[in-house]
Amino acid sequence: MANILKNYPNAKFSVEGHTDSDGSDAYNQTLSEDRANVVREALLERGIKGENLNAVGFGEGSPVETNKTAAGKAKNRRTEVILQK
Repeated sequence: MANILKNYPNAKFSVEGHTDSDGSDAYNQTLSEDRANVVREALLERGIKGENLNAVGFGEGSPVETNKTAAGKAKNRRTEVILQK
C-alpha cells in the first residue's frame, strides 16, 4: 500500500476505520478510530508524509454488507484508504 501511495506524493488520503455491529456504539467508535490510526502509523513508518494522511473512525455506521451474518460482519470490519484529492 505504501509503495502505491508514494506514487502520489502530493495527494491527500483518508484512512477510514469501520466495525461490525457487535459491541456498543462507543466501543465501536473507539475501535474504528484505533484501526484507522494503526494503519496511518504503519504508512508513516513506511515513508508516507503525515500531512497527507487523515485518520477517521466511522464505527458501525457505514456497513458494506449486512451485519446479520458472520460473513457480512467480517466484511464490515475493515480499514479503507481513500484518495481525497
